[in-house]
Amino acid sequence: MRKRRKSDRDQRFRAFPSVEQSALKEYEKLESRTRRVLSNTYQKLIQSVFLDDSIPNGVKYLINRLLVLIEKPTVDPIYIGLFGSTGAGKSSLINAIIQQAMFLPVSGESICTSCIVQVSSGCCAQYEAKIHLLSDQEWREELKNLTKLLHRTEELGREEADAWNRDEAVEEATWKLQMIYGNGAESKNYEELLRAKPKRKIPTSRVITLKAEEAEELSIKLDPYIRTQRRDWDGEATEMHIWPLIKHVEVTLPKSDLIPEGVVLVDIPGTGDFNSKRDEMWKKTIDKCSVIWVISDIERVSGGRAHEDLLNESIKACQRGFCRDVALVVTKADKLHLPEYLRERKAGNQAIQSQREAVLERNEMIKLQRTRILKEKLKRKLPADFKVLEASDLVYTVSAQEYWQQALLTEEETEIPKLREYVRKRLLDKKRRTVTKYVTEAFGLLLLTDSFSSTQNLPNEHLHMSVLRRFAEEKVELLEKAIGHCFACMEQPLQEGVRTARTSYRCILRACLVRSKGNQGFHQTLKAVCLKNGIYASRTLARIDLNEALTQPIYDQIDPVFGSIFRTGKPTGSALMPHIDAFKHSLQEKMTEIGIRSGWKYDSCKKNFLIQEISAILGGLEDHILRRKRRVYESLTASVQSDLKLCYEEAAQITGKKACERMKDAIRRGVDRQVAEGMFERAQERMQHQFQQLKTGIVEKVKGSITTMLTLASSQGDGLYKELADVGSEYKEMEKLHRSLREVAENARLRKGMQEFLLRASPSKAGPPGTSL
Repeated sequence: MRKRRKSDRDQRFRAFPSVEQSALKEYEKLESRTRRVLSNTYQKLIQSVFLDDSIPNGVKYLINRLLVLIEKPTVDPIYIGLFGSTGAGKSSLINAIIQQAMFLPVSGESICTSCIVQVSSGCCAQYEAKIHLLSDQEWREELKNLTKLLHRTEELGREEADAWNRDEAVEEATWKLQMIYGNGAESKNYEELLRAKPKRKIPTSRVITLKAEEAEELSIKLDPYIRTQRRDWDGEATEMHIWPLIKHVEVTLPKSDLIPEGVVLVDIPGTGDFNSKRDEMWKKTIDKCSVIWVISDIERVSGGRAHEDLLNESIKACQRGFCRDVALVVTKADKLHLPEYLRERKAGNQAIQSQREAVLERNEMIKLQRTRILKEKLKRKLPADFKVLEASDLVYTVSAQEYWQQALLTEEETEIPKLREYVRKRLLDKKRRTVTKYVTEAFGLLLLTDSFSSTQNLPNEHLHMSVLRRFAEEKVELLEKAIGHCFACMEQPLQEGVRTARTSYRCILRACLVRSKGNQGFHQTLKAVCLKNGIYASRTLARIDLNEALTQPIYDQIDPVFGSIFRTGKPTGSALMPHIDAFKHSLQEKMTEIGIRSGWKYDSCKKNFLIQEISAILGGLEDHILRRKRRVYESLTASVQSDLKLCYEEAAQITGKKACERMKDAIRRGVDRQVAEGMFERAQERMQHQFQQLKTGIVEKVKGSITTMLTLASSQGDGLYKELADVGSEYKEMEKLHRSLREVAENARLRKGMQEFLLRASPSKAGPPGTSL
C-alpha cells in the first residue's frame, strides 16, 4: 500500500521537472503526516467523550476544528481562464498546452466552442467528459424569452420582413428552437412548444457522461456537443444536437505529463449568453479565475472594440473576483507577410536574413508595445502596488501551429512551454502557501489540545485574561474605526462619478442604441435587450449591457480607490487587509507580553495557541471579504438595473410599425425619468450600504471569534473542559512537522538556485533547420 501511495504521488507530479517534484513531494509528505496526526488526535478525543451525556464546550470546539482541518481539500484548484472572442485560438492553445492536437474543436475564423469548457487532469484512468445541461425550469425560462422574441402581432411588409429575418437575435432564437424541436418550431408559441417532444431524449439527470480510453476517441464523442453547428444553404441544420441546452462541460484527462493536477484551464466565450443561468455562470466563471489570459490573434491585437471589451472585463475581474494576474496572449504569432513587413520596417535596423528572424523581431516588438499599453491601462484601473503590475511577463506571443510543425520556430520560441512553466510555478507557490498555513493552523490546535491535560491554574490567570479581553475590545473598536475610514475613501470618487454619469448618460445611451445600419436588423435584438433587463449576450455580436454602460463613468472614478481598499501590502489610509494584519500583530504582541508577565513562559502552549489561533481566525476573515466584495462592486449596476426594470418591460411590449424607434424612445424616456428621480444617487447609496454591511460583518466575526478563543484559553477551573486522553505524542510529532516547514523551504530555495545555475551554464538551442530567407 505504501508503495502504491508513493507511486500515485509520483504520478501526480509528472508534469513538473525533478527539482520542483522534490519540493512538491516534501510538501505533500508534510501535509499527509499532519493529517495523520490530526486524525489520531480526533480519534482520541472522540473516544474520551464517547460515553459522556454532555460534551464540554471546549472539547466540542476542538472536535469541530479538527474535523474541519482533516476534511479540508489539499489545494483548491487554480482556475486559469482563456478569455477571447471568436476565432482567437483559445481551443487551439489549450490543445497545445495539453499536447493533444485536435482535442477541442478548432475551425479558423468561425465559432467552434459553444459553451464554457473546463479541462483538467485527475486520478481517473480514462478520458472523461461531463456535459451539464440546463434544468427543466431553466430551459422553460429561456423558451419563454425565445418565443416572446419571435412573436409577431402584425403582418410585415417585404422590406420589414427582410430586416426581421436578418436580425441577429431572431436568427439565433430560430436556430435554437429548430435544433431542439425541429423545423417549424420558430412559428409555435410557448404553450405549444411545452407540449412538443424534443428531437432527442433529454436525460432526467441533466448530465451526460462520456468516457474513452484514448483522447481522440473522447474528442470524437465530445465534438457534437461543444461545436457550434452550422447551417446548409437551404437553411436546414446540418446535424441535430442539444447544444442550446448545454450549460457547461467538464473534461478530465488522466494524469498528465504536461498539465498538473489542481490546475483547471477554462475556455470562456467572449460575450456571455442570452440564457440567464448560462450568463450568470459566465460571470461567475470569470470571477473565480485567479489568472486570466486574454486571447487575441496577432492580426486583431492592435485594437477593435471586442479586444478592448475583453481587457476591460478581465480588469473588472481583478476588482470584483479572485483574479490576481492578467496577461495578454497573442496567438498565431507565426503569421507574417515578409515583403510587407520589410517594406514597413524602419530603415537603419539590422538587416533581416530570414522569415524566422522577421517573426521573432516582430513578436518582440509587439511584446514591448502591448506590455506598455496594457500596463498603462492596468495602472489607471488598479492600485499602484497591485502585483500584476510587477509581473515580468504581461504579454506572450504564441503559435500553436508552429508548436506542432516547428518549421519556422523552435518549441521554446512558440512560448507554449513558457505558459506551462507559468502554470507549474503558480501551482507550486500555492501548494507551498497552503501547506504552510495548514501545518501552522494544525500546530495551534495541537498546542491547545495538549494544554488541556494541564490541571494547574497559573497565579492571577483570570486577572491577566481580563486584561487581554479589555485590550482586545479596545483594538476591535480601533479596527472598526479604521475600516470605516477605509470605506469613507469611496465617498468622494462616488460623488464625482455620479456627477459625471448625470452629465454623460444621454451620450452613452445614444451610442448604445445607434447602429451603423440604422434600425435594420436591430429591432428584435433591442427587444432581447429589454427582455433581459438591459443585457443581451450572443455568440457573434459584442455584448450589450445598458446598465453597465450607464454606470461606467462611476466605475471610472472609483476603480483605483476600490482596488486600493482590497489590496494587500503596507498599511495605508484606504487599504483594508493591512489594518486587519496590524490588528492581528498587536494582539499577538499583547499576548506575548501578558504571557511573559503571567508566567506563561512555563506554559508556552497557551501563549502559542493564542498566537496561532488569531492567525487562523483572521485568515478565514480574508476569504469572507473576498467573497463579499463582488456583491459590493456590482451593487451599482444591480441598482440601476432594478430602477430601470419597468422601463425595460414597457419597451419590450412595443410592437407594430416603427417599433424599434418607439422602443428606443421608451428607453430614453424611462432613463430620463429615473435619472431625474435620483437613479445614480440611489446607486451610490446602495454601494455605501453594501460597504456598511461588510464592515458590520467583519466586526461581528472578529468579536465573536476572539471572545470564543479567549474563553477557550481560560483556565480549566471554569468547568469548560474535562480530563482528556493524553495527546503528548501527537503534539511532539506536530511540533517537529512545524519546525520542518523552514527546512523544506530552504531545500526548495537551494534546489532552485542550483537549477538556475545549470540553466545559465547550458548552451542555448538553435532555431529549426531550413529557415533562411
